[in-house]
Parts: sequence; C-alpha cells; structure tokens
Amino acid sequence: MQSILVVEDDQDIQELLREVLKEAGYIVTAANDGMEAMDLFAKGSCDLILLDVMLPKIDGFGVCELIRKQSQVPIIMLTALGGEEEQIRGLDLQVDDYITKPFSLPILIRKIAAVLRRSGRLQEDGHKIISYGNLVLDLDNYTAAVEGSIHELTQKEFEVLRELLTHQGRILTRQNLCYPQLVGTIQLSGGRRHVKKYIWSF
Repeated sequence: MQSILVVEDDQDIQELLREVLKEAGYIVTAANDGMEAMDLFAKGSCDLILLDVMLPKIDGFGVCELIRKQSQVPIIMLTALGGEEEQIRGLDLQVDDYITKPFSLPILIRKIAAVLRRSGRLQEDGHKIISYGNLVLDLDNYTAAVEGSIHELTQKEFEVLRELLTHQGRILTRQNLCYPQLVGTIQLSGGRRHVKKYIWSF
C-alpha cells in the first residue's frame, strides 16, 4: 500500500482527506503545520505528499522547497490560493500538480493515482513497483528489470537498490545504508565495505 502524507491545518479538511484516502486504500499520515510535516518526512518514507500552502510555522512553499533539496517525492499542492502567481510559484518548485479549493474528491483521488503512476510508485496488478528511467524494481517479487530484461540480485543488493530508489534525489551516506535490514549482522565498519561492494556490483 502506498503512503500519503497530508499536510493541512484545517482539521475538518484533514479529517475528510484521511477518511477518503483510507477508503481508497492508502496509508495516511497527517501534519498540522510545516514544522511537523518536515519532522514526519524525515522520520519515514512516503509515496506522495498532499500539501496545503497557508500553514503555520513554515508555509507550503517553504516545505516544498526544503523537500525538493533532498527528494523528488511526488507533491500535490491542495490550496485555496488559486491565483496565477501562486500556481506558477508552485510549479517552479517542481510540484507534480496544483489543485485549488474547493475541489472534487473523485477527481483528487484520480489525480493522486495519475501522479503515482507517472512517478513509478503505483501498485500495478497487485505489485508495488518503483521505477527510474528504464529500471523497474518489483518490491513484491524481489526482481529488477532493465528495459524488460530481468537481472538477478542478491537480497542485500536488492535492499540497497530499493533504498536508493526510494530516496531518489536525496543524498544518502554509507551510514544511512548500514541498517540491519540492509547489511544483516555486519558491524558498521564492515557494513560500509559491504555497501561499497553492493553498489559497485550494479
């Protein structure tokens, strides 16, 4: 299941989005302001962000700018600011879509699916995949394909590649990749050497 981070300070709208997105099959996390949004984003991965603009502490444009410095996670701005200047600013910050309030829930759900499909994060035929260029990673079947040709990877190679693709556009250190699920029981110093080996093998 894909996870969506909803950043909305209006509690009625936030609750409505939570309910509708959960019914659509998404895992939903919510933030009430820009600072909380950045904290939640730093703590865990999400497949898409629904982002209001008029937020306390850090506004939506500021949140988007900070996220784009480290990640290309899909972002849809959902805001009452429908002026041309605001829309241009959002698009210049590389948001994937800009939706103005009031909005249609059925259209929103379909736009979310379209953005996830374009980003390679949509589940297809029951399988969750991540794509980058001509590379497709099937997270359920543990397979990697380039231009349709399947390449055999060890479990650890697959996990390292998944971590890299999940954080496209973000700089990851060797320490970031030295998690137990990636390098097993290897100690940190050995883990660094093994991560090097796995990346070189790609």
